[in-house]
Amino acid sequence: MSKLSLIDRDSIESRKTKVEKMGNGMRRGALSVKDQVCRKIIEFGILGLIVWVPLPKASVHEWSILVMQVAVFVMMGAYVLMGQKPYNNELLDTALRWPRYLFYAVFALILVQIIPFPNFLVKILSPRSYVFREMYAPDFSGIKFMRFSLMPGHTLMQGLELLAYFLVGFLIVKTVTRRSQIMRIFYFIVGMGVFQAFYGFFELYNPIPRVLFYKKLHYLDCVTGTFVNRNHFSGYLEMVIPLALGLILARTDLFSLSGKKWKEKILKISEKGVYKNLLLTLAVILMALAIILSKSRSGVFLVVLTFILVFGMAVLYFGRVRQQQKWIKSFLKVTFLIIVLMALYIGIDATIERFAMDNILEEVRPVVWSNTTGIIGDFPVFGSGLGTFEALYPAYEESSTPPLFEHAHNDYLEYLAELGVVGFVMLLGGILVMLVFSFLMWKVRRHPEVKGLALGGMVAVVAMLVHSITDFNLHIPANMMLFAVVLSLTVVTAFYKRNQGSNKE
Repeated sequence: MSKLSLIDRDSIESRKTKVEKMGNGMRRGALSVKDQVCRKIIEFGILGLIVWVPLPKASVHEWSILVMQVAVFVMMGAYVLMGQKPYNNELLDTALRWPRYLFYAVFALILVQIIPFPNFLVKILSPRSYVFREMYAPDFSGIKFMRFSLMPGHTLMQGLELLAYFLVGFLIVKTVTRRSQIMRIFYFIVGMGVFQAFYGFFELYNPIPRVLFYKKLHYLDCVTGTFVNRNHFSGYLEMVIPLALGLILARTDLFSLSGKKWKEKILKISEKGVYKNLLLTLAVILMALAIILSKSRSGVFLVVLTFILVFGMAVLYFGRVRQQQKWIKSFLKVTFLIIVLMALYIGIDATIERFAMDNILEEVRPVVWSNTTGIIGDFPVFGSGLGTFEALYPAYEESSTPPLFEHAHNDYLEYLAELGVVGFVMLLGGILVMLVFSFLMWKVRRHPEVKGLALGGMVAVVAMLVHSITDFNLHIPANMMLFAVVLSLTVVTAFYKRNQGSNKE
């Protein structure tokens, strides 16, 4: 039996001695008022960000980003002030060692992009940065020091924003140690997904549609929730739907109906637990229909991919009881069939038309991607500087493309252009290492709740990574924040130990 599988042994609690339990009780009782307040600030701060960040146009405006950053730094201050920090199990700390080093290295690179260096050094290490300064900087001959970033102010701003997402993930890993905290975050996220879907449907049929605080100007015939762009709206829900499915799988009441008579099944369905599963199922259907009516091609594709991934992984790894696997398969098939039938009933002609080949061939994305590779080729090692794409792209733009692109419509290419190969590999590497370690731990877990929740989180992360190939969801604050929350929460859930929340509290 591997070390990882020891986490699920029912006998682990019995191995705790009376002395350890007494010690834990004393430590819990010794928790100071200051520490209790700090923990509440962090816990409610995380939940508050989950609710707030999507609302003001997905927080794309500078003022809403500032509100988010201030909240994160206040939470981080509360964590620093805590005298007695929450306890993390050793396996989790070990698994996050390399991702932590990689993320630290990313921020070190951003500092390198901002710090001034002698001209000759920049000319050797990043020749195109030197050439651009020489071409556009006034009084270039008098400049003795320069930076690798072409726009250091933008790089600093984007670096602080990226730091906020990292710190939220850090706080979740360090402070979310109890089952109740994990479940609360899952339900808040699903609740926000349901709100986005409901609100999107409401504004779709509103004679004067709005985006909450603002008049709606774009995508008037699409469901977009509180987002401006339908693709970013679908990207948000693509991460929420797997979490809802994970919650359903975690609540195994749904599968306990096997072998019971109809009278017993009706009585079982009347129980509170099954009611929650039915509500979660309705939530999945509602959010999937909202994605379909957003007319986002990537969104529709990823809804299908989500069900395929959840179906396949649940059948292969979820539990060892054949009857339970049978009910999981039946549930996923029926839910997906209901979504398809309702979509056909409502009408998805316009969505299907967007998949037409002539529309795809008319897309300008491939041209933008091709131009972006030119930036990558000119700034291969250190990048042009985080947050510089919008200003730099016109220099590489062809006459056939529109005059302005704020993003590359491909998160990978944009981060490659701005951070260079070194920064991009470290950033993506940290994310993938966390995902892989979560999967390896998830495979050996046996507890159905952990299996279901972690499965939902992993599929949500994969869905966003796939969508990032054709869009810039990870440059939208609401989606990047949710991605950071889901990724860190997935690791915490996969490595969760039943007794970890009370060991040193």
